[in-house]
Amino acid sequence: MSDLVVGILLYPDAEELDWAGPFEVFGMAAMGKDLAVKTIAQTQAPVVCAKGLRVLPDYDFASAPPLDVVVVPGGQGSRVEMDNPVLVDWLAAAAEPCTWVTSVCTGSILLCRAGLAKGCEITTHWGYIETLRGLAPDSKVLEDVRYVRDGRVVTSAGVSAGIDMSLWLVGEIYGADHARLTRKWMQYDPEPPY
Repeated sequence: MSDLVVGILLYPDAEELDWAGPFEVFGMAAMGKDLAVKTIAQTQAPVVCAKGLRVLPDYDFASAPPLDVVVVPGGQGSRVEMDNPVLVDWLAAAAEPCTWVTSVCTGSILLCRAGLAKGCEITTHWGYIETLRGLAPDSKVLEDVRYVRDGRVVTSAGVSAGIDMSLWLVGEIYGADHARLTRKWMQYDPEPPY
């Protein structure tokens, strides 16, 4: 296994770009580095995501390797999975040795349910801010930020914000120059038309 392992959690109805954006960033950052990016789900059966994309995870919870970074996506499925003790317990255990514990969008509620964001400043999709405040009273939920770091916990706002968070994290791990090169390889320079 590689020196650094990024594990991306998958579950039914996870938002595709929430996990595929970070997957792309870390995958690009791996060029010239000893970095592996792996997908993990409760079982190794295909996972059907929010928009219908079917994904075959690399590992199930029982076979997943030790992780250095865990990425937890959001999506409508997070509302179901927050009450899934198998997923929540796995996440708590898998995150214990991690250097970085991250989420995108409503994946932050899964971090909270696993006890990983207690007392932390966190964020989520703008449409879920008030709901998260109600569900996670032990965390300080920030709005109008792309991502926020509190110790080893890094949470991002909705969907595309996970790309920004992941690029920032590449900079923390490998330095700003490698993060800039990763961004250039991805040709990630957003200029929305509207």
